[in-house]
Amino acid sequence: MKTQFEAIRSNLLDPQAVALCDQLQWWDIPELGIEDPFPVAVLGQGPPLLLLHGFDSSFLEYRRLAPLLSNRFQLFIPDLFGFGFSPRPRTSQYGREAVLLHLQSVLERIPGNHPIGVVGASMGAAVAVEIARHQAERINTLLLLAPAGLTGRPMPVPPLLDRLGAWFLSRPGVRRGLCRQAFADPDTDVGPAEEQIASLHLQCPGWSEALAAFARSGGFSGSGHPLPQQPLHVLWGNNDRILRAGQKQALSALLEHPVECLDNCGHLPHIDRPQDVSERCNTVFLPA
Repeated sequence: MKTQFEAIRSNLLDPQAVALCDQLQWWDIPELGIEDPFPVAVLGQGPPLLLLHGFDSSFLEYRRLAPLLSNRFQLFIPDLFGFGFSPRPRTSQYGREAVLLHLQSVLERIPGNHPIGVVGASMGAAVAVEIARHQAERINTLLLLAPAGLTGRPMPVPPLLDRLGAWFLSRPGVRRGLCRQAFADPDTDVGPAEEQIASLHLQCPGWSEALAAFARSGGFSGSGHPLPQQPLHVLWGNNDRILRAGQKQALSALLEHPVECLDNCGHLPHIDRPQDVSERCNTVFLPA
């Protein structure tokens, strides 16, 4: 995948995405039984911070937030297993367990014994909660951005429908519509660069097969029960058109503390309002 990624990278339109790609490392994780290396963007200095992207996305989701944090934190931004530009062997299993096993291996490779903060966006928030329960001794604080998957229950997609779903998500018009739906003001904030990044990883070998397998697994729905013991903070946008009202109500009932809401913000606070998210990271992760 490393070779294919370089070809994909050469056509990037967004300069912040190009800058983040310049910080990409390829980590060998042989314990997963996969020969190809895994992408992890590593940049900055300071306390370690792990940033987890959402469903059917990539590390490039953090292109606007990373430069605001890198002077205060050392950032580790992996592609979740089966997503982004990670390798996708046909023989691998895709789902919750595989994502968590890969992340545990990533955590083991973060140098030092410092406690690690985690930022998770959308489905990445559910992944953050799960890994925090598994790695309570290593992860100390969570910041969840427009979290999806904490409530409800896993609903595996039946065979045939899983492939149909992947095909549907590959349609250019669907990708464009979903990209626009994620922003608070798509007419102003969505252009060719944003649409390109939303679909760039579809060029990776095995994308549709891995996505269908993940859908069959049931994904991360219901990951919030029980909440992990670590301090947990939640931000979401008042203009979020991805999280429905019922989902927000269920999530508010689950959480112990009120959610902080951002105006003029959609489902991607780290893209719509990166400066606000950066300031919240200072409050949440840096000692007073």
